[in-house]
Amino acid sequence: MYPIQHLMNSSLTWSITSVTITCLCIICYSVADIPAALWFHSLEKNWLYEIFGKITLFGDSLSYLVGGLLLFILFRNKNLYRAYSGLYLFITVAVSGLTADLVKFITGRARPTLYFSEYLFGFGFFHTEHSWTSFPSGHSATALSVATLFALLYPRWRRVSYFAGSLVAFSRIFLAQHYISDVIAGSFLGIVSSFFFYKYYFKLKRDAFDPNKN
Repeated sequence: MYPIQHLMNSSLTWSITSVTITCLCIICYSVADIPAALWFHSLEKNWLYEIFGKITLFGDSLSYLVGGLLLFILFRNKNLYRAYSGLYLFITVAVSGLTADLVKFITGRARPTLYFSEYLFGFGFFHTEHSWTSFPSGHSATALSVATLFALLYPRWRRVSYFAGSLVAFSRIFLAQHYISDVIAGSFLGIVSSFFFYKYYFKLKRDAFDPNKN
């Protein structure tokens, strides 16, 4: 069993991690969110800004949803190993995204743009306007759910997967679209979603049809 899969079997690990992430979000909200957002907002929009503008597109969930669903449809009668991998991708991205959207609506946190223009900061609760849907970061949730999925399915590439996912999540801070605490919470949501569906459903499906195990 790979080390990353050991983490799924420890409820104590998840409990400690959840508390740590919560405390980190509170600390960032209290002392780091505004200064960091102002600093990144003040940066000149140069070539680096353009690069992160392209990187952040990899946090858009639509391509993963379509790709995962197509994999399942195309291979469900040919290669169940690939088919269930595609379904795993579709469901984990969909659930993490929908959960992020629900939390966004409930918390109604003002995005950095509202602080830049009107000095509004904090939670308004039950908002649907884009400018009031900052927490958690949906792009970060998608990026880290996909990164974790690839880390679980292809363990030897886990460092590359997490680096790529973290880069997408960081782009939301660099572009001043989200606060640090938004990105931390969204990233954790994505990681938890992938681990959960892997452990309780897709690991069994993939093991049953993994050609390397036959």
